[in-house]
Amino acid sequence: MRAHRRFRRLDTVSCPWRDAEFAVVDLETTGLDLVRDTIVSYGAVVVRHGRIVMAESVYGLVHPECDIRPEAVAVHTLREADVADAPPLSEAVGVLRHLLTDRVLVAHAAWVETAFLSRAFRDSGLKFRPTVVDTAALARAVGVAPRQHRCEPNLEWLADTLGLPVVDPHHALGDAVTTAQVFLALASRLERLGHDTARSLVDLSAGDRRLGRG
Repeated sequence: MRAHRRFRRLDTVSCPWRDAEFAVVDLETTGLDLVRDTIVSYGAVVVRHGRIVMAESVYGLVHPECDIRPEAVAVHTLREADVADAPPLSEAVGVLRHLLTDRVLVAHAAWVETAFLSRAFRDSGLKFRPTVVDTAALARAVGVAPRQHRCEPNLEWLADTLGLPVVDPHHALGDAVTTAQVFLALASRLERLGHDTARSLVDLSAGDRRLGRG
């Protein structure tokens, strides 16, 4: 029997975005092939009432189902030995499912995270249909990042551009915190432009052509 849990749906996020709850997620993977590669670590923080709640942050390693590509190791530094005794992907899915329930998913270049998460949830017999906010799309919406067809704004570059600290880059939890800070800064700018609801942030992300990739 399939298990089902509720994700925050679009028709329930009409409140001001500061009154909504968000789960900001970052993944490190064995590579960037959305079909063959898999998750090796995950990090997430909760944003509630416009504040990052570090007390509810999560981080975990995952024993991958395939080899970690050398080019991925060069980025996140996680090697086979580091994850040899890590829990299976199904455990990570359980943690993230709990965190995402009744919250809006936030990620940077969210089409990557949603592709990996969708496959992980599906392999665990679970549906994955979250409502999503993409910080890369928000950056394009406010004109901070250029609207180039094949270019996603680098997270570190975006944080620097916004005058924000970069927290432990290419570590899943560090990147989740940096993404959360970027999200709050961009959401505040958009609020001043009249995009003051969680729904409007979701709509801006859904309307960005890159969210549907993968």
